[in-house]
Amino acid sequence: MKQRAYQQVDVFTDTAFLGNPLAVVLDGSGLTDAQMQTFAAWTQLSETTFVLPPTTEGATGGADYRVRIFTPGAELPFAGHPTLGTAHAWLKAGNTPRQAGVLIQECGVGLVTLKQLGERWAFAAPPLKRSDISAEDLAPVLAALGLDESEVIAAQNLNNGPHWLGLLVDSVDTVLALEPDHAALKKLGTKVGVAAKRQTPEGGLIRRANREARAFAPSTRIVNDPTDLEVRAFAAPVGIAEDPVTGSLNASLAQWLMADGHMPDHYSARQGTVLGRAGQVFLSKDAQGQVWVGGDVVGCIQGAVTL
Repeated sequence: MKQRAYQQVDVFTDTAFLGNPLAVVLDGSGLTDAQMQTFAAWTQLSETTFVLPPTTEGATGGADYRVRIFTPGAELPFAGHPTLGTAHAWLKAGNTPRQAGVLIQECGVGLVTLKQLGERWAFAAPPLKRSDISAEDLAPVLAALGLDESEVIAAQNLNNGPHWLGLLVDSVDTVLALEPDHAALKKLGTKVGVAAKRQTPEGGLIRRANREARAFAPSTRIVNDPTDLEVRAFAAPVGIAEDPVTGSLNASLAQWLMADGHMPDHYSARQGTVLGRAGQVFLSKDAQGQVWVGGDVVGCIQGAVTL
């Protein structure tokens, strides 16, 4: 065991304690899989990451570092908030990317590119595999969520490393009212992301974001919420009943919803409302068709951990 540099950051927020926290061990060298998993279970955060030197193959591809990502119950090949949060911690620790304004992360799905876009960093959404889900397979998931089939606008199996069942439902009220049977979802082995478009009184998407509008209402609502999509993520199969803000899910939702015309090529999503968070994810598609997933990151804890 030795002292290892450690940070805890809050991701997808510009205000500490309103996003999704992440533990980052900046030197994971020499740790076994079991040691990493044990520490991730101990932190009880949705994800804990361990930074390592790139593999030979990764370095050849331009990787600045390698990261391994653990939930309290399992290792993930890719996850969005750990990608942004680890990049922030790696840079804050004094590291310099090979190319200014660009980071290349090596992880379980291969190489992931991050770019500095204006005030914040964004990662390139990994390639998405998606497919329809049969009514027979969908029915037990809807039952576990307490959803009626009539409330579902569209459904897709989404896989960009992690697998999610994505559901687009009829209203933000439907999303916020969900009280899932997490034990049933765990038994089904299904992680579910549920989303709904936010409407203005005139029926159009809200397209303008401003930070002053992000104060909490007395209820779970955000006053004059500037985001376009409300999202919740239920991940009981990996030990997380509800994730505060989920980059991988928002990435795959954006790729699906943009491609099928449910959402525009530039929008922002809110997640974590029911948990008392105010996570905000910025989604955009460039001229080449690449979807970018961006968000703010705030440092909260910096020190060392004995591992």
